[in-house]
Amino acid sequence: MSEFKKILFPCDLTENSVKIMHYTLSLAEKYDSRICLLHVVRNLRDWGELYVPYFSLEFDQERLLESADKALDKLFGSVLREKPNISKRIVFGEAADEILKMTESDNIDLVVMGTHGRKGLKQTIFGSVANDIVKNSPVPVLVVNPYKEGDSRNTEA
Repeated sequence: MSEFKKILFPCDLTENSVKIMHYTLSLAEKYDSRICLLHVVRNLRDWGELYVPYFSLEFDQERLLESADKALDKLFGSVLREKPNISKRIVFGEAADEILKMTESDNIDLVVMGTHGRKGLKQTIFGSVANDIVKNSPVPVLVVNPYKEGDSRNTEA
């Protein structure tokens, strides 16, 4: 069986991330692992200059980074302070691309992530970051369904 010394938890800053963090923390405790908490901010340049012509992209991107950092602290502040085995990183880019890049560059052993719950036509049209990661990851991926009804586990991070 594989040892999971480094676990990547890509976080989308939703309340469901708190539920998924519990799975990640349990695995980290079981395998004595480090957790890399990653949030990917969509790069404003990807939207094209037609949509954002009259302001400084660098300034707004800096504000986006600060906002994402505050949101991570709001969701996981106590966990980040109490658990020295968790590091956080915020990057710009496409979520699937950045997750796969970090998986390779940081020698990640396991990815733990949630699913957004889309099904049918929405899934077909919009795709899924989790689906892309499962198909392309060089390491195992645990996809957690945070929408599962009747889960009696404590969900406070």
